[in-house]
Amino acid sequence: MEEYAQVNRAHWDSRAAAHAASAGYDVARLISGERRLSDVVAFDEPRLGSLEGLEGVHMQCHIGTDTLSLSRLGARMHGLDLSPASLEQARRIAREAGEDITYVEAQVYDAPAVLGEGRFDLVYTGIGAIGWLPDIDRWGAVVRSLLRPGGMLFMREGHPMLFAIDEVRAAADGLVCAEYPYFETVEPFVDESEGTYVETAEHLPASRNLSWNHGLGEVVMALVSRGMVVELLEEHDSVPWEALPGRMLGIGGGEWRLADRPERLAHSYTLRARLPRG
Repeated sequence: MEEYAQVNRAHWDSRAAAHAASAGYDVARLISGERRLSDVVAFDEPRLGSLEGLEGVHMQCHIGTDTLSLSRLGARMHGLDLSPASLEQARRIAREAGEDITYVEAQVYDAPAVLGEGRFDLVYTGIGAIGWLPDIDRWGAVVRSLLRPGGMLFMREGHPMLFAIDEVRAAADGLVCAEYPYFETVEPFVDESEGTYVETAEHLPASRNLSWNHGLGEVVMALVSRGMVVELLEEHDSVPWEALPGRMLGIGGGEWRLADRPERLAHSYTLRARLPRG
């Protein structure tokens, strides 16, 4: 396993149990069926189309709440993640919810070798996933390899413009300034912060993790250069976590947007691309 992946696996292992117990993921209500879908999947349900009977894989599935939601929409789901602690939670959640989901421990770049090429009708990736990967073009090759003709990639992700913003400065003086790279760089962004992105009573000590930003054009070209056709690309003025603490308002459905002139900043995007038949 590459060094960056070892570092990030340890980070996600240290956060998985706290995430599964947090109000933000709301696992108990998902298991019971009181909530049918996670907020992330519910946001994009109109854009997904019918998933009934599709063979799907959720890459970087973490604790599997979105994977469970896609299964409830009719897809035969597999989940893939590099964190065994995250997958332990994902398997428990699926079992207690009565959903038949197969989970596999592997890095994204190993997915075709582990899962098989040309196998899936749906490759799904959700919020906060691709930033943990150093090479988006290599990711595009994985997506293309996993899909059978006619299959689609569906993703929602934080916008690279949002990830370029200095959240500390935004919180301190309200200035929304691009401080970090918008485009993919060789060197990662290194973080060693305490805590996590959801509220939890558990003290989570500092944990080193490595991430990269990927420009929107870089993501699109990683797919288009391999013959995939972009069917939908929609930028949103909201994102499903408080990305700039103290400067955002919750607007319902787990979504947050800038309190002051949210039209200044693309917060997230949804992309759907398809591998043509033949």
